[in-house]
Amino acid sequence: MAKYEREFQGDFNDLLNILDSKILNGSASASFEDGSDYSYNDIRCAVRVYERYSMIGGNRVSLNITLIGNGNHLFLTAITSGGSQAVFFKMNTMGEKSFLNCVRDIVDNYSR
Repeated sequence: MAKYEREFQGDFNDLLNILDSKILNGSASASFEDGSDYSYNDIRCAVRVYERYSMIGGNRVSLNITLIGNGNHLFLTAITSGGSQAVFFKMNTMGEKSFLNCVRDIVDNYSR
């Protein structure tokens, strides 16, 4: 499992649309699995789950994104899992890290 967290300024809807588009267009095997949206007063929360095939690991890797917004104040957590083939311990997590780096690049470019 790999995790990336970031707090920054931006437009909630804009970033959510960019993440969805770039994640799904970034890999031929990427798919949107499910999502959830919640809002309370000025606070918004969106959870998204994606999967893609990892050539490196020979398996599917999942990516969970949680985006929280209060006005233009945003907090994002991205967590990947499923990139290991071992039974009792994690081995070969390069596919997870690669999927996570996709999100890191999107957010870094967005927040500049």
